[in-house]
Amino acid sequence: MIDYIKGEITDLTPASVCIENMGIGYFVSISINTYSILSGKKDVKVYIHEVIREDAHLLFGFAEKGEREIFRQLITVSGIGANTARMILSSMTPVELVSVIASGNSDALKTVKGIGLKTAQRIIIDLKDKIKIEGSELLAIPLSSTNQSGEEAIAALVMLGFAQQPSQKAVQKIQKENPECTVENIIKIALKML
Repeated sequence: MIDYIKGEITDLTPASVCIENMGIGYFVSISINTYSILSGKKDVKVYIHEVIREDAHLLFGFAEKGEREIFRQLITVSGIGANTARMILSSMTPVELVSVIASGNSDALKTVKGIGLKTAQRIIIDLKDKIKIEGSELLAIPLSSTNQSGEEAIAALVMLGFAQQPSQKAVQKIQKENPECTVENIIKIALKML
């Protein structure tokens, strides 16, 4: 089992990163929070969660061990797969998610695509006593301040499973209302709109 991959970023999008290590490029699916931390870096260490299925061998990566731990807790909940867990962690920071679960705020969880009331309540019931902030690992993750194009945000939304046209409309609306919005924030707002 792979615990982490340390190497050079050869390609980075808001939904994935390719890390080269010893001549092998590892394609790793990431959350917006991890993207924010990796932006602007060349050499990185990404903590890995492997999903091995009959038809695929998938890697999910996290810049912090704490985010990976929350991801692993989320996928223990019935009805929450790896991509849904990544979507949740792209919609809110690990600290926000822990706070939402601890306070039993199912309305905040319902804003994530694919999460209905029953699933939100199940997440809260299953994880309320298990999930906690360990040490300083889950302190607020700073967002990158680099202003990037809406095209990158649209590409990330499409990679996360949204249709091209609604993604474009949402991103255009967000950029019109707030032209200084970072790509990470555009994606987070769009995830709540779509």
